[in-house]
Amino acid sequence: MVKAVILDIDGTLVDTNYQHAIAWDRALARHGAYAPLWRIHRHIGMGAEQIVVDLAGDEIEERSGDDIRNAESELYAELIPEVRVLGGARELIAELNRREITVVLASSASEDEVEHYIEMLDAGELIDAWTRSDDVEDTKPEPDLVDAALEKAGTRDAIVIGDTVWDVKAALKAEIATLAVLSGGFGEDELRDAGAVEVYDSVVELTRDLDSALAR
Repeated sequence: MVKAVILDIDGTLVDTNYQHAIAWDRALARHGAYAPLWRIHRHIGMGAEQIVVDLAGDEIEERSGDDIRNAESELYAELIPEVRVLGGARELIAELNRREITVVLASSASEDEVEHYIEMLDAGELIDAWTRSDDVEDTKPEPDLVDAALEKAGTRDAIVIGDTVWDVKAALKAEIATLAVLSGGFGEDELRDAGAVEVYDSVVELTRDLDSALAR
């Protein structure tokens, strides 16, 4: 069994992906840019500094990239009261803790936002560490976030649990396997094609199969 689990937060433990998509849509519109919501959704989980150019092009990025990113943060803050913990999320963390597996929550969000999620999960006493924006130079799909989490875990004998192709690709670059869940809105084939070693319907299903899932 692995010694550590790197747990993605957004879309895996808390149901944030669609609020982020709406916030990006409104932020782009505020600065005269547009991308269909389905395309925005496909980018959720990718680093914010890459999203604008991918969705709206170089000209918009050069003109308004930082303003759009700042607007997304502001608009998402208005939506965060709507965010809910995904079913079984705390139970998964508790089961990992019971097995004495090191748990690191992985996020490139601000310290305040990550602490808000930890409070929502009531998981402060169950986790060993977490990452935040200051720990990361290049965001997903680059491996920096995974590497930062592994450093906090104190071992590379670990597995990532995430919900997007960007989680899987970042872990693959860090040479760490990923278990994926469908709660982020990405399809099973997409997650497997990106490199996920197993895909579960939810963290509830993953927790039921936890010993087998972690025996890799």
